[in-house]
Amino acid sequence: MKTILITGASSGIGRATAELFLEQGWCVGLVARRGEMLEDMAGGLETASPLPADVTDLAQMEAAVAAMVATWGRLDAVFNNAGIFTPQGTIDEIDPEDWHRSLAVNLTGMFNTARVAFAQMRAQEPQGGRIINNGSLSAHNPREGSICYTTTKHGVTGLTKTLALDGRPFGIAAGQIDIGNARTELVDKLNARMEAEGKPLMPMMDVADAARSVLHMANMPASANVLFQTVMATNMPYVGRG
Repeated sequence: MKTILITGASSGIGRATAELFLEQGWCVGLVARRGEMLEDMAGGLETASPLPADVTDLAQMEAAVAAMVATWGRLDAVFNNAGIFTPQGTIDEIDPEDWHRSLAVNLTGMFNTARVAFAQMRAQEPQGGRIINNGSLSAHNPREGSICYTTTKHGVTGLTKTLALDGRPFGIAAGQIDIGNARTELVDKLNARMEAEGKPLMPMMDVADAARSVLHMANMPASANVLFQTVMATNMPYVGRG
């Protein structure tokens, strides 16, 4: 039975992905700050392990992975998903605290999770595993007013490439999924704001389509890797931005 750790598992893409992996028979470590939501998701399943933790705290992530390995023996995959989208604005308008919060969650949180996962995958027998980072279309092309989010997501791309390179000697594959406009609470809030401003609503896709794409990456054999994958709403104006 395969094991996966999913951060940001209590809502949105993380929750949809966790539910799909559980349906597919994986053992899933559920990481988020809201422990009560994780307990509700787990529902007493032996294949679900609620692991309340803050990704910005390295010690908490080390404890989460240690607890998961103590339960199931190894870590086969990670969906490094936790992230935030702070209030928008030009660089002179944003609150510097929002910049620091974005860095803490979207970059340091990703680093912490990848660091702990990499160490476990390197040490376990048989050696190896897979780290899947949640990038964004903003890892390539920004939206207006998204300097905090866009900068951090460009950083995720550098993290992914380096993990893929450094993981080769240890059988650790790394890949990035860039998701555009999956219907979540976050995207619904963006659409509500656009509607209030008289702007056209964004095309969206079912969040389950994003989850299935993560599952495809996780199910690749050890000899193959999806380094980058883009999945988005068909009519999203991504190609041709600018």
